[in-house]
Amino acid sequence: MKLYSAIIFDMDGVLVDSEPYHIKIERELFRKLKLDISEEEHARYMGTASDVMWTEIIRSRKLDLSIDEIVELNYRESEQYFSSLQQIPPMPGLVQLLDWATGLGIPMAVASSSVPEVVKIIMDKTGLRKYFKQVVSSRAVGKSKPEPDVFLHTAKLLSILPEQCIIIEDSTNGIKAAKAAGMFCIAYLEASSSTQNADMADLRIQDFYELKPVLKDMIS
Repeated sequence: MKLYSAIIFDMDGVLVDSEPYHIKIERELFRKLKLDISEEEHARYMGTASDVMWTEIIRSRKLDLSIDEIVELNYRESEQYFSSLQQIPPMPGLVQLLDWATGLGIPMAVASSSVPEVVKIIMDKTGLRKYFKQVVSSRAVGKSKPEPDVFLHTAKLLSILPEQCIIIEDSTNGIKAAKAAGMFCIAYLEASSSTQNADMADLRIQDFYELKPVLKDMIS
């Protein structure tokens, strides 16, 4: 079996079950803006950056608002919401997996579509920051998933070739980005990912407890 050298994690829906929070924030903004966005349409934006979603909504609904105005509002609402939380629990089994990988010296990173401020809040409140050599927001590269830029940039920061990286993702857009980057993609299929298509993933798991034995045979 081919050996890999690094693991890159998505954040929302992978490290933490934050997607319900983002959905709640966004649906409240839809309500304030009097937008009729179905749950099915909303699910298509999962895994993309906020500006990508709002650009498409402005275009399709012909809104008389600038992308900068709406995105700034979304960012402020998100930052305020996550700051108000006392703590944010990591996904079940994740800490044990990270402890094991850290003990073996496996380089790990986070590559997220969320804005840097929200990424920092979540990483601090989960206590997970210590495990990762790099924590990268797609805003650092200018293009969001499904474009591969954030994964390629993260691999470069780790000094690891793209084809030597394992990506753990939960969204259709994130999986597309991982494959476009030429990386091995593991789809993490927990409850909030039920609307996402994981057909392009190389492997699927239901929880992190089953991932450790798989990685033992894959990591060099």
